[in-house]
Amino acid sequence: MPVCISAEHDIVNLIGAAHVEIVHIGNDRSRIAEAEKAGVKSVPALLTPNGHVLHINFGASLADVKG
Repeated sequence: MPVCISAEHDIVNLIGAAHVEIVHIGNDRSRIAEAEKAGVKSVPALLTPNGHVLHINFGASLADVKG
């Protein structure tokens, strides 16, 4: 299982699916600018309600995702 998906499942299991919005910016490229503005530098990442970015288990840089 790719590290991004594994980390995603771990986070969802810890927090609960009702408390997270999962955005796959590789698939939903329209959200890349939003992620950059929020401070996301690599994926997977978790953005907290207070605006803190928690980079989890480095999978790919945002530059790699952008292509």
